[in-house]
Amino acid sequence: MGENTQHQSVRKRRVFYIPGYDPIHPRRYRELYRKEGAAQAEISGYEMALAPKMAGAGPFGWHATGRFQGVESEADFEVLIWSDIVKDSMDQGIFATYVQLLRTAWIYIGSGALARLMKLRKGPVIAALYPVVFLLTQLVFALLVAWGVGALLALVLPWWSKVFGLLVVPPILKWFQRHDGKFFAYYLMHDYAYSASTRGANPVELEARMAQFKERISEALQSDCDEVLVVGHSSGAHLAVSVLSDLIRENRLPPEGPKLAFLSLGQVVPMVSFLSDSYRLRGDLAFLCQREDITWVDVTAPGDGCAFALCDPVSVTGVAPESGKKWPLVVSAAFTLTLTPERWKELRWRFFRLHFQYLCAFDKPGHYDYFQITAGPLTLAERYEGRSPSKSRIEKPVNKFTKIAP
Repeated sequence: MGENTQHQSVRKRRVFYIPGYDPIHPRRYRELYRKEGAAQAEISGYEMALAPKMAGAGPFGWHATGRFQGVESEADFEVLIWSDIVKDSMDQGIFATYVQLLRTAWIYIGSGALARLMKLRKGPVIAALYPVVFLLTQLVFALLVAWGVGALLALVLPWWSKVFGLLVVPPILKWFQRHDGKFFAYYLMHDYAYSASTRGANPVELEARMAQFKERISEALQSDCDEVLVVGHSSGAHLAVSVLSDLIRENRLPPEGPKLAFLSLGQVVPMVSFLSDSYRLRGDLAFLCQREDITWVDVTAPGDGCAFALCDPVSVTGVAPESGKKWPLVVSAAFTLTLTPERWKELRWRFFRLHFQYLCAFDKPGHYDYFQITAGPLTLAERYEGRSPSKSRIEKPVNKFTKIAP
């Protein structure tokens, strides 16, 4: 079914966006939606406009209206915030970060998780190794400078040269930390360390926030909207899996209520589900993949080196039921086909920017148009009705830890 039929089943939609591990205020997502939505509307020939969120629609969000092939629809967005938790977890000194590095590397390498992740996609594993290598490079560089300074001082202060030489190490490392907005080494280290610190179990403060997310979504399911769409990007995808599983287990879906849909984008689920104590996530994946009362579409792209592109998160984790599963529908955003060659050339090596491309405009969007999905007149189920999963998807289970309970 396509937009050219002018069919409409959604006039009002509630969208709940769960960001990944991001310390920046969620207003960045509103401004991104405003800018990229206008660009996509111009490319695809429809109209879109943004306005402040409706009263009582949560702590942060916005209202979008659109006109698609002569059909009008609207959506209220809410960002489910955990940036404060991320900030707290990143509040680490230099020494503490290096301790994190050793502990995180030991957990992933010692458990064999890193080797098994390499069997899926090398891109995200390289992204995980990058902060380890770059932080160690920073340390080696600082020590070499210290050695050089010490050698010079030895000419005049032979007894104190090594001591004074080592004094240059902290300011050099501090310089790298202050400029991490260009290098992302500290940021990525804290990201991977956050899940590794509990070996895949959700920290207490995160579980509490997820319970709040669940209540917000449950409230929307009692409203007069036509679809409740949960969007999880990057690390936000596995949080959404657990939030939605809790919601359904507690029978929070009204029989005559809005359609419930889940769109996972650029997911990194295996980075968590492959850890030894990730019982909760593995159980939720096994549960959600069988549900008839939800639509789950997983969109990734091989061009995104930070995501486990086209890796079925349920199957590769090893928790797909023997009787079969219904979800997710794994499809590709196919950056090399949906972006012009010039645009692809411009973005190809901007890895972090590409990881957010799912939230941006495409030159030739095809089946995946983030703005029609989130603000258009079709449900997620209708938009992907009859679509086959990507033929190049990876479903082979490679995870060692498959238990869903201790």
